[in-house]
Amino acid sequence: MTKLGMDYPTKWGRGYSARFARHIIHSYFMGPYVRYLTTLEVRGVENIVGSGPFIFVANHSSNADTIILLSALPVKVRQRTVVAAAMDSFFMNARDAFKTVLVYNAIPVDRLKVNRRSAQLALELVQDHWNLVIYPEGGRTPDGNLHEFKGGAAYLAERSKATVIPTYLHEAGMLKGPKYAKAPQYVNSPNQRRHHVIVAFGPPMRCEAEENMRRFGDRIEHAVEVLGREVSGDPTYGIVVEDD
Repeated sequence: MTKLGMDYPTKWGRGYSARFARHIIHSYFMGPYVRYLTTLEVRGVENIVGSGPFIFVANHSSNADTIILLSALPVKVRQRTVVAAAMDSFFMNARDAFKTVLVYNAIPVDRLKVNRRSAQLALELVQDHWNLVIYPEGGRTPDGNLHEFKGGAAYLAERSKATVIPTYLHEAGMLKGPKYAKAPQYVNSPNQRRHHVIVAFGPPMRCEAEENMRRFGDRIEHAVEVLGREVSGDPTYGIVVEDD
């Protein structure tokens, strides 16, 4: 019987055969699909410099975010990238888990509680020079705004000494919004055949000497906020007003 959840084996997804198949899938299927859905604009690729490993810390509005983000990466970086995917969404049945690992090179993460196993696996992979895509909000935005980051990205970067690349995806939620997104402005929008999406990579960040993980996490979140404001033109992006 196939193990699921945190027990689902993902090592095969990083093997030669799976990596070759994934390259074919991205080159001839997923890449062209993204270009069919959107006139994708990529900014800040020059910020992905050096040998890595890189932790791409991104906002999250749509289930299409990952394939769009991966399509925006340089090929050599993408081929050495794993994706932190929600265990409860993608690893609870064998078919979904297999597809998620094969197409996205994903590993399961528990977004509902602190899980040492998922954190340790992610850390070991980054230390082994795999790049990582992570959505620290813990899920798709419910209102289109950026929400408070969980501490996983800062923890992994501090422990592994990896370079963080703040990443912002602009209006990815407009692509098949009712199917892929949660925020009302996407869900209630017309199902567009094509929409312009921007993926922006910000300046690289490292955890500084004597900087604790909480402060570093705040810096990462602020960097994504600033990037979002610059790209979207919305000066209030990232400012969440709490209800009384």
